[in-house]
Amino acid sequence: MGLLMLNKSVFAIYISPETAIPMISVEQVLAISGKGLQGDRYFMSGSTISTKREPGQDITLIELETIEALRRDDNIEISPGECRRNLVTRGISLNHLVNHKFRVGEVTLKGIKLCEPCAHLANLTSKEILPALVHRGGLQAQIVNGGVIKVGDVITEDSNN
Repeated sequence: MGLLMLNKSVFAIYISPETAIPMISVEQVLAISGKGLQGDRYFMSGSTISTKREPGQDITLIELETIEALRRDDNIEISPGECRRNLVTRGISLNHLVNHKFRVGEVTLKGIKLCEPCAHLANLTSKEILPALVHRGGLQAQIVNGGVIKVGDVITEDSNN
């Protein structure tokens, strides 16, 4: 398929037990199919999303390259944790993974839809973030087969796509 670039891996992992508090950087996290990431607000059901879970609410990802582009091209300084995504990746085009399965270490994920910026993110950061992240705000994914995700895990295409 050729969707993935070289050196594709997990750069950072973030969770937050509550909606509006800062994300916490962790070295590893347990991903559970149908529930999300242990210790995260969506896993705990204390989030801004509706109480009915959708498959793409398990985990969110954003590219480190996008965060760097915000600084370089849009003069927006935002840390990876401020993006409010669970995994910060590097070396992979997440937009191309919508409707595709892929592996993050031992965990299998399926890209569900793009993670467009929202008013909640703008309220926590700045309103300039909304237009800057349109179509590059990351990916919402479903956990197909759970396990532990670690910083540095390699991201690969799942051969069962």
